[in-house]
Amino acid sequence: MSAKILVVEDDRALLETLTYNLRKEGYLVTTASDGLVALQLAQQQSPDLVILDIMLPGLDGFEFTRRLRQQSTVPILMLTARDDEIDRVVGLEVGGDDYLTKPFSMRELMARVKAQLRRVNMTKGLPPAEARAEEQPSLTFGNLTLHRSRGEVLLNGTPLTLKPKEYELLLYFAEHPRRLLSRERILEDVWGWEYTGDSRTVDVHVRWLRQKIEPDPSRPERIITVRGGGYRFEG
Repeated sequence: MSAKILVVEDDRALLETLTYNLRKEGYLVTTASDGLVALQLAQQQSPDLVILDIMLPGLDGFEFTRRLRQQSTVPILMLTARDDEIDRVVGLEVGGDDYLTKPFSMRELMARVKAQLRRVNMTKGLPPAEARAEEQPSLTFGNLTLHRSRGEVLLNGTPLTLKPKEYELLLYFAEHPRRLLSRERILEDVWGWEYTGDSRTVDVHVRWLRQKIEPDPSRPERIITVRGGGYRFEG
């Protein structure tokens, strides 16, 4: 069955271009140019992926994402007209999975779309994660415990509130303790897309994790930065 994609964009020319190219790839495409209308469509149709412009009438992309994340974990690929780090950080913080800065090539967009949909298919077909959880349902590193079967993280016995991608990243680190992991590999294994020259997504999420699991985030003891190499999880 073809994947269902909701495209939310108020630039008519870009909306038509995106729709044409996605349909040419065989995807089922629904469109909206208003954030409120898009939220209703997302709730009614349960798409497999949302491609979302940040600047929208009715409801901007950030607020759309906040509201949708209360009900759905559908991947959201955000489009921003400005190469502004704050837009990207806020987009990721409210629940976006990936972003592209306009103008972008259609080839790059399609690569990101396919990567996000691969992750959806891997999740739906579930067994790798479930099988691992059955083999080793929890991972413990001192006062930090990850319960994979429940998707829960405890610090000193108290549950931590982690965003989905923060949890995925922490679990990835925990499954590869004391190994040097490059940003490129983390992007590919956790986010599901190939390195494109911008690894700040990883750095932002590592910073957020450190604030939650490190006694002193400014002097990390668990997630260690290896200069010129990436990160190493010491547990």
